[in-house]
Amino acid sequence: MTAADTVLNADTDPAELGFDAERLGRIDRHFDRYVDDSRLPGYLAVVARDGRIAHVASAGKRDLESGAPVELDTLWRIYSMTKPITTVAAMILWEEGAFELRDPVERYIPAFADARVYLRGSAQKPLTVPLTEPVRIWHLMTHTSGLTYGFHHTHAVDEIYRANGFEWSTPPGMDLAACCEAWAGMPLAFQPGAEWLYSVATDVLGRVVEVVSGQSLDEFFAERIFRPLGMTDTAFHAPPADHGRLAALYAPDPRTGRAARFDQMGAAALKPPNALSGGGGLVSTASDYLRFAEMLLNRGEVDGVRLLGPRTVAYMAANHLPGGADLEAIGRPLFAETTFEGVGFGLGFSVVQDPIAGKSPSSPGEFGWGGAASTAFWVDPVERLTVLFFTQLLPSSTHPLRPQLHQLVHQALVD
Repeated sequence: MTAADTVLNADTDPAELGFDAERLGRIDRHFDRYVDDSRLPGYLAVVARDGRIAHVASAGKRDLESGAPVELDTLWRIYSMTKPITTVAAMILWEEGAFELRDPVERYIPAFADARVYLRGSAQKPLTVPLTEPVRIWHLMTHTSGLTYGFHHTHAVDEIYRANGFEWSTPPGMDLAACCEAWAGMPLAFQPGAEWLYSVATDVLGRVVEVVSGQSLDEFFAERIFRPLGMTDTAFHAPPADHGRLAALYAPDPRTGRAARFDQMGAAALKPPNALSGGGGLVSTASDYLRFAEMLLNRGEVDGVRLLGPRTVAYMAANHLPGGADLEAIGRPLFAETTFEGVGFGLGFSVVQDPIAGKSPSSPGEFGWGGAASTAFWVDPVERLTVLFFTQLLPSSTHPLRPQLHQLVHQALVD
């Protein structure tokens, strides 16, 4: 029996945790259908309440071609589920007085002093204007910095990123410091604080962690988060001995909708990266990420190990968008199909403000995030829930997995 088997062993009667076991079984039956018709290669879902496992559901393959099944210790590319870890790393330093949230990023990455803002024009000849205020640390944590991603394909600045080699990855040979220099030299999509736009901001935040701590991001993560929490399988790549545990990456075949292997991106997780991406670079297991999520549920502490103070976690999980707006009002959409009514954004997480507006069962104050390969997690402080979902299908907008999982978890609560 592996450590993951021990940690993820659902040996508690769900009724003791307020769940109906038969209703929890609907999670399996629903997502099994995705596997049966080849929309997903495989999946693993974990539902916990008050730190006790209520249900573990899994089916399918971690590698369709080899036939290797999804197992409890399967390694997954968690992509943007890296972002909350990077933000926690930054807030560990913030609690030590290392910086203030209002600090200009240029204090730690001087190239941002010369940043300019796109006004109009093409990607080839953009007209830019000076900053009206500097990019600040809190802008990075809330995705209100004006930075972007090349994969958005909605704005001239996105095209500028792609022209410079930044779409789904970073240019070969560039480390994190060089990437930040490059991003600072490209126009911001808007004045800092004016809008919400999902971006490389958390990668820049990771560089701030490096500068402030004097450690590389992987060293800081290992020393201050992973080793204290016992997250032994989480890192910026899968080592050779664990390549067989790493799930293969897939994308939908445009003709059939069936999961088709996508090694073009997937192979990156097999070797150490040049740029340590605090925005999307980690691989992890369900048991490791559950430890991290339980730490957040318990307001900064798990099993006697405290990373953050309770009030810091509560502050992070509050909506920090200007005027208390939701993402639908102030945000540029991730994908055309994505809506964020009733959802704000804190420091590193989305935050549910109004479940009725969002048309998805949840509690006010629930927070979490997901990854590009359709992984997701959330923490519900009201219901004392931590919920995790892992698969490896790009992009995350392919299927409505996250709202469906919300439905299925909440309908199983009967207390």
